[in-house]
Amino acid sequence: MLKVLRKPIISGLALALLLPAGMNNAAVAAADEPISALEAAPMDERYKDFFSIGAAVEPYQLTGKDAEVLKRHYNSIVAENVMKPINIQPEEGKFNFEEADKIVKFAKENGMELRFHNLVWHSQVPDWFFLDEAGNPMVNETDPKQQAKNKKLVLKRLETHIKTIVKRYKNDVSSWDVVNEVIDDSPQNEKGLRESPWYKITGTEFIEVAFKTANRYAGKDAKLYINDYNTEVEPKRTHLYNLVKELVDKGVPIDGVGHQSHIQIGWPSLQDIETSINMFADLGLDNQITELDVSLYGWPPRPAYPTYDAIPASEFERQAVRYNDLFELYERLGDKISNVTFWGIADNHTWLNDRAEQYNDGVGKDAPFVFDEDYNVKPSYWAIMD
Repeated sequence: MLKVLRKPIISGLALALLLPAGMNNAAVAAADEPISALEAAPMDERYKDFFSIGAAVEPYQLTGKDAEVLKRHYNSIVAENVMKPINIQPEEGKFNFEEADKIVKFAKENGMELRFHNLVWHSQVPDWFFLDEAGNPMVNETDPKQQAKNKKLVLKRLETHIKTIVKRYKNDVSSWDVVNEVIDDSPQNEKGLRESPWYKITGTEFIEVAFKTANRYAGKDAKLYINDYNTEVEPKRTHLYNLVKELVDKGVPIDGVGHQSHIQIGWPSLQDIETSINMFADLGLDNQITELDVSLYGWPPRPAYPTYDAIPASEFERQAVRYNDLFELYERLGDKISNVTFWGIADNHTWLNDRAEQYNDGVGKDAPFVFDEDYNVKPSYWAIMD
């Protein structure tokens, strides 16, 4: 398969070659003039021989300029929030599909792949899942007989939750984030498992039940993923690998690993990213980059630029080099990666702004994507399109 030579510094000629017909040479010559994402060559076309290109969305972004950028550059979408457990089943037996249905409808109308995020998570999950029939928190139970009863009830609730959702969207969803973030950054047990209410009540059975239930009702070509962040970092990577290998060895129907990839310009290393992808590929599994954003900051994100306009051009150039290196790696590993999804469309909507504000007394802006706040292309766009 033909590979494209990449250069982190984009020349005027390369820019001109990428512009669609109709863009005049004056626009190319004026390197500092903004170029709209709606006039630039589609990203999904650039990578069609390697992997699909996705974006995380909220329902309000399915109209207007956000929608036009989505339709031009992305052939895959995922819900940023509205498909999480607390939004779909806030009360037991009361499912709310209204907002999720909007995203499903948009994907179908525009021929896009649809990722589902997520079926099981320790966060954004309603409390009722973990209350016994008397309304008491199950994690506080000490009686072995009641513990066994609680475990059975939680797994039944989980099965019902997954069955209801997967049956509804079985013909619409191509990739399911079945379980999300089950490995802890600071593990309290030797397997590194997050000691969430799911784990405290059921051990690891909730993971197996989730995958088996999703597999039972999903479409025949749908793929099932375990999704997590910092999959490039030790010892978290090894703990995740050991869990996934155990699931595979048991015959649990898992198809791949989702690498969230909330990363920074200087971290993690490309070698660590490559090692992670190859480790799971060697188990016969697919890899997806599920929540990509490239923060301008290290950790913690302090100090942060107070406004978007305060971010110097040199930061966007550094970011472009990082994006170039990332996509060069993704492309080289294209036979092991089926999807790369950005955790947003453009810099005007990103959870990283909240994080920057949190660590900078309520003032801070990040800029993690390849389109700026006004939907113009950034240097990072040219870097990954080169």
